[in-house]
Amino acid sequence: MTTPATTGPPPRDLRDFYENPDVPVASGTPRSLRQARMLARALGPAAQAPRTVLDIGCGDGTAAATAAPLLPGHRVIGVDWSQDALRRARTRIPYAVRGELTGGGLPFASGSADAVLFSEVVEHLVDPDAALDEIRRILRPGGHLMLSTPNLAAWYNRGLLLAGVQPVFSEVSLRGIHGRPGKEVVGHLRLYTARALREFVAASGFTVVRLEGAPFHGVPRPLRPLDRLACARPQLASILLLHARKT
Repeated sequence: MTTPATTGPPPRDLRDFYENPDVPVASGTPRSLRQARMLARALGPAAQAPRTVLDIGCGDGTAAATAAPLLPGHRVIGVDWSQDALRRARTRIPYAVRGELTGGGLPFASGSADAVLFSEVVEHLVDPDAALDEIRRILRPGGHLMLSTPNLAAWYNRGLLLAGVQPVFSEVSLRGIHGRPGKEVVGHLRLYTARALREFVAASGFTVVRLEGAPFHGVPRPLRPLDRLACARPQLASILLLHARKT
């Protein structure tokens, strides 16, 4: 089955694709909450030292807005390339600025951030190596990276591949779904297993502190209890949540 991703003419390139307001720019709340709790534990109370947290690729601001109540006293700033996403983010969070991970880079000084939320962004990037280089530049020594991304080796993807079906999260077109379950095209270019993600982040100059799993909001309701159980084994979970520190 082929499902159109958007209304109107097909996108000319990735910039057109991500500026289309029909393209989803938010992730599920369970993932956002788990990631925010990991960050809150890492940063500690703001009374000791208020910190600057950048939500890079903030989309509509949902993840930052979910994290903010768990980070009282800390300053959370959303960053995105898409003007449409920023307009929506500014309705949810006080600070949202335009920035890119390539080209001119992010509009922040080196070593100016204490933590970066990088939620379901890396799978959309043409050059993830340059992106982590830029994140490493703006983080202070010992700064925290909280990265989340879909798991290529999620429990159901293992079964789908055995059956000759395209894995969930993978995409072969920006215009429609081909060969896999699901209805939304979201522009995934790269997918990671738990092992690949660990190695990639470590090779980029970070020390991996912890890897956890999170559920996926798109799993059919009857299978959601099983998806939550799989979170106990990050290698099988739908979403990978990685905490790393700049070395």
